[in-house]
Amino acid sequence: MSPAGPASLTALPAAPRHHILSVLVENKAGVLARVAGLFSRRGFNIFSLAVAPTDDDERFSRITIVVDVESAPLEQIIQQLDKLINVVAISHLAPADAVQRELLIATVAAGPTERSQVIQLVGVFGGEVVDVGSDRLTVMLAGRPEKIDDFEGLLETYDVVEYQRTGRVALPKLERQSNRPLPTAAGAG
Repeated sequence: MSPAGPASLTALPAAPRHHILSVLVENKAGVLARVAGLFSRRGFNIFSLAVAPTDDDERFSRITIVVDVESAPLEQIIQQLDKLINVVAISHLAPADAVQRELLIATVAAGPTERSQVIQLVGVFGGEVVDVGSDRLTVMLAGRPEKIDDFEGLLETYDVVEYQRTGRVALPKLERQSNRPLPTAAGAG
């Protein structure tokens, strides 16, 4: 990693590099393979993919797909997904309008000196030590993708034996304004 120079301090916010799609599909065998195959056939680059049954109805699964903006025009992706028979609904989530999270689990070789430093780093980021061995720690951090990136960058200064990051999961941000009138103080007037 190269250090950020003075120019990066005045740079405008970067344009989104990824499309985030939330795709509701029927929870049937082969659906994930068909979705992934569609991206492969079209040459679209999948940055991350996460899938799980929905909480409210096990007949459906939600697939969160993060696609590289440069490899795939959004409209074309949505049109192609919509042609798949098991796709129920497709939502595009703009990064600014979505709550996004990832999970990182890493095993770090840590002697007595490094062990306390790694534990402190994990604590600063709000992570957890989830397993302890005689000369290694397994740590976990869940959070915004940028937070995970920052943590991963600092963790690289230690002897990382192995690590795994999940794909992003995302849902639309909730509305903050209420349509209900505010209560008035009794007797005011």
